Amino acid sequence: MIPARIILHEVGLRDGLQMESQVVPTERKIGWLRDLAAAGLDIIQVGSFVHPTKVPQMADTDQMFRELTAPGAKPAGVVLSGLVLNEKGLERGLACGVEMFCMGVSASETHSRKNTGMSVAEATERIIAIGRDALKAGKSVQVSVQSAFGCGYEGPVPPERVLGIVRRYLDAGLTGISLADTAGHATPAAVTDLFTAIRGMDGTAELTCHFHNTYGMAIANCYAAMCAGVQCVESSVAGLGGCPFTKIAGGNVCTEDVLHMLQRMGMRPDVRLDLLLGVARDIAAFFNRDMPGMVYKTGSISQSSSDSLP
Repeated sequence: MIPARIILHEVGLRDGLQMESQVVPTERKIGWLRDLAAAGLDIIQVGSFVHPTKVPQMADTDQMFRELTAPGAKPAGVVLSGLVLNEKGLERGLACGVEMFCMGVSASETHSRKNTGMSVAEATERIIAIGRDALKAGKSVQVSVQSAFGCGYEGPVPPERVLGIVRRYLDAGLTGISLADTAGHATPAAVTDLFTAIRGMDGTAELTCHFHNTYGMAIANCYAAMCAGVQCVESSVAGLGGCPFTKIAGGNVCTEDVLHMLQRMGMRPDVRLDLLLGVARDIAAFFNRDMPGMVYKTGSISQSSSDSLP
């Protein structure tokens, strides 16, 4: 059954921009973030705490958090999240005001070593320790399994491997669980099976889905995840994004497309689609190209219908 309220976690400023070679000025990113917050999104991922030479687009993450969490500056009604990969990242995040820490482990050995330089087993131990430290610091924590539905290098990933990592998380008291389709290999049936299995392991876990649209399946997979009880969808404005450490990088499922679907289903009328479309169009103008999202080009069905009235 689809939860009564779907939480929207915007990851475009991190997972979206990390693939872009044209660095976005900090002021422009903060402007986009404020517009996304004004639209009514629940969580916005500001950036990741990685080495600036590896991902130059994220070099200003600490600065952005400091500016956004300064007295009187924080956008109302939104949680600001950040991605960390290691202990140093957690230290930086705690120092600059991160409210929700996101971290994860790949279920693919090849992807894990390309992304972190560690095996799956090594990365799991490390992330669990970091996650528990973040909880002790009073922060919200979300732990993910990346390449949960397949790997561009290795192909199929055994579901039992994914569930084994999830079991480790749950046993450690980390109950905010995300499954990430890093390579875009997921199908609705596989999504239903994995999330149903996790709900069987712990019915109180807070479940999140993160889909890439590499093969055009992302929004169908979001719907399947919601039907399996997933409460939160991670998406990227304008459909920006892709993991630079996977074989074929495909953009994230598009925020405004997901919201349009939800609103057509009678859900999340409180979020302003028009403001999201404005951000998507500004992003397209900044990069001077069409973005993968659909609704920013067409407008919503309700708007199109109203435009056609005499």
